[in-house]
Amino acid sequence: MKSNLKNISLLILATILSVSCNEDNNDTLTTVPTATKFATVRKAALDKMTQKFTITAGSGVTTLTSANGVKININGNCLTKNGNPVTGIVDIEYVEIFKKGNMLVTNKPTMGIMPNGDRALLISGGEFFIKATQGGVDLATGCNMSLQVSTNLTGGLDNAMILWNGIIDANGNLAWKNAVNATGANGGQGGVKGEGNNYFVSFGHFGWTNVDRFYSDPRPKTTILVAAPQGYDNTNSAIYLSYDGEGQNALAHLDTFTTAGLFSEHYGQIPIGLACHVIFATEDNGQWRYAIKAVTVQANDIYTFTLSETTVGSEAQLIAAINAIQ
Repeated sequence: MKSNLKNISLLILATILSVSCNEDNNDTLTTVPTATKFATVRKAALDKMTQKFTITAGSGVTTLTSANGVKININGNCLTKNGNPVTGIVDIEYVEIFKKGNMLVTNKPTMGIMPNGDRALLISGGEFFIKATQGGVDLATGCNMSLQVSTNLTGGLDNAMILWNGIIDANGNLAWKNAVNATGANGGQGGVKGEGNNYFVSFGHFGWTNVDRFYSDPRPKTTILVAAPQGYDNTNSAIYLSYDGEGQNALAHLDTFTTAGLFSEHYGQIPIGLACHVIFATEDNGQWRYAIKAVTVQANDIYTFTLSETTVGSEAQLIAAINAIQ
């Protein structure tokens, strides 16, 4: 009898240990979110950051002041609806992003399109979105808008900054195209002029605009791969990189998903020896599930996230965690 009881006890203990082990290592114990749920939590983050104003079309230039003190100048005389001049009240939606935590939750990283079509990290002086509507119909403008942006919001004046236009692909990912030759470029700076403690930004279209320059590092470059927990791919999760020592205003994005089921920085633009943090982010029951891994890049590295390494938290907690990375 004692022998049987001992065997039963050992069996129960083994079962408990097995369950515990599986809870630590099994990446299927949580419900994997759909692509729609992941898109929804991102949209909720962007909606929270959207500031709303009204102006009167036909009354000349209106200056709006954002939550961070950015001066937004819009000429109401230049607005059109379906090609026709607009009069009356116009609704303005405006977004400004200066920190990588907000870039991550809204999926607005700083990836610039290089002349050969590859993408590389940008250092930002601010990301901006402006939209004008009347009666729910999008408006266009026939002349330039302008922004006055304090350089204190992004670590001080950088005269290498130029203007970039935001392009959102079919998967909802944003990348930035150099606007140096765009209509409305001023001062030979692609629509950006640094003076004193401000950037003066000029552009002639609604949508996403960015004040940026390419990140520069002389070290040899490599490609890296990242494995997300089981069940996660580029439709229901994302992988980002935060470069150590680059402040708050830059965030890279691994925008390619391979046939082998890995997130890839396939452009070969990651400096070997770079100290950085690899970030996994997804949705979990209306909140965020995420993990942050500190690494020093070596050639052709492959990094792996398991579910046991992740944390579930609010949007505010994730933003704080990302902004705390130095």
